[in-house]
Amino acid sequence: MLTAIHPKLPMRNKAVTRDFYCKLLGFKEMGAPGFAAYLMVQKDDIELHFFLHENLQATENYGQVYIRCNAIQNWYKELLDHKVNIHPNGALQLKPWGQFEFSLLDPDNNLITFGQAMDQ
Repeated sequence: MLTAIHPKLPMRNKAVTRDFYCKLLGFKEMGAPGFAAYLMVQKDDIELHFFLHENLQATENYGQVYIRCNAIQNWYKELLDHKVNIHPNGALQLKPWGQFEFSLLDPDNNLITFGQAMDQ
């Protein structure tokens, strides 16, 4: 019955958010790009939505998304090669709960964590 989830995260500036996800992370913009207060991006089977929140205090934003992936080591290396800043405490590592994970912060302090099961 449930088929997908599309998290909605706050953004302060659509152009900055679009550049981060599309130019650095390789997402593609979708939907209605002319709508200034909303952004939708997609990469593979993942879709993220963003709503305009111009008064957001980034240091007080606790938006988080956990994205499951495969070939996480390749994805991590690709991001490093493109000079994407990995969260200071979020380098790729095997967690005690059996997931390889790493995290990054987007321009609005949304925490984006990528994970892959150890047995994949």
